[in-house]
This record gives sequence, structure tokens and C-alpha cells, in this order.
Amino acid sequence: MIILPAIDLLGGEVVRLRQGKYDDVDAFAVTPLEQARMYGEVGAEWIHVVDLDAAKSGIPTNHEIIKSIASSTSLKVETGGGIRTMETLQKWIEEYGVSRAVLGTAAIKDPEFTRSAVEKYGDKIAIGIDAKDGDVAISGWTSGSGINAIDFAQKMEAIGVKTIIYTDISKDGMMKGPAVESTKEMVEKTGIDIIASGGISSDEDIDKIKTTGCAGVIVGRAIYEGKVDLKKCFQNV
Repeated sequence: MIILPAIDLLGGEVVRLRQGKYDDVDAFAVTPLEQARMYGEVGAEWIHVVDLDAAKSGIPTNHEIIKSIASSTSLKVETGGGIRTMETLQKWIEEYGVSRAVLGTAAIKDPEFTRSAVEKYGDKIAIGIDAKDGDVAISGWTSGSGINAIDFAQKMEAIGVKTIIYTDISKDGMMKGPAVESTKEMVEKTGIDIIASGGISSDEDIDKIKTTGCAGVIVGRAIYEGKVDLKKCFQNV
């Protein structure tokens, strides 16, 4: 299991939301590039970067920051937020140098684009499934889709998707423990790599989510608040 430390960007700042609510946000006094370099120094190989402005609007907003992280560090960058056209996707992968692009809203609203993206870029494409009460949420978690998360994951598997970023919104940013049961169900009912996200509050929570068989876990707020010892965790996974 890999650990992907998270950087969420809003207005150019490093932030964390609670339960995906844009009006419940904490900003941290560190630049995105400084944070990324810190992750690399303690042993990270991958980081997960989200453009929250773009996730809501569909317009790439913090792309220059993400490009800088990809070009100025040796980290593999997994990024999402507002990637809804082949032109944008091509820039992320071929020009900006990200290792994996995450499609969220576009995967629901534009199946043909999603299929074309997977056909062209293969395992450089991941699908973000952000679930609320078992259904997929879209547009930066501001809207429901009415689509069951497991059913959607299986449809993505059928078109060749290799990786899903699975977030239980009720857990995200709350630091009350990960969604072990729903993550385990996602792992067991699909044959693809599931990266769990949301709720990690301690080193022990990372051990708990590992029992689900997930391929990776994203850790955010717990790092900024000193609840997780990243260096120790990297040594143990």
C-alpha cells in the first residue's frame, strides 16, 4: 500500500476542507511547493494534489502551481479538479508532467471523454469517486448525481480504468477514522486498485485502512495537525 500525502489548493493556498464544504476551510501557512518538498524529504514518492477552484468551476485555476511541483521535485504527482476536456488532460500529462490525472465530474457527465481518455492514456488516468450516502457526488462535491458508487466503479472497470480514488465525504477532513467498511466493499466488488481517502487521524488509522486491501491511502489534514508521523509511516508500509 502506498501513502499519498495531499495538497489541496484554493486560491493558490494550501487548505483543507471539512466534508467537502467550501465554507468550512482552513488555510495553512506554507506554500504548495514547500509542502511538496517536505513530503519528498520524509520519503514520499507520490503526492495527491487537488485544484479545488477548478473542481467547482471546471476551469483550471492552480495549474501553474501544480506544474511547478511536478517539474521542481522528483515526486510523482496525481492531480484532479476541473479536468473535463481532452485538451486540458493533454496539458496535464504531456506538458505539465503529472503522473496520473484524476477525472471526477467529467467521468459522470461525459462518458465518451472518459472512455477516450482511458484509451489514450491508460493507467495515467484515475477516476475519483466521491461518495455521499453511497452515491457519487460531483462538481466539487456540491451536487449529487444519483448514481451508486459501487455500480459506477464497476462501469469504470469495464472500460479499462486501473485506479479509483475513493472518498467517503462524510469522513473527509473530519479526522474521525477512515471508511473501512465501504472501502473494503469497493475493493472486494471491483478488480482494480482502490486508493482510499478521508478520515485518517493517526498512524493507527493507516494500519486500519490497510486491512481493506486498498492499493493506497491519501492523508491530508492529519499531517498538517501533526497527528500522523509520515516518516514513520513510510518506513512501515
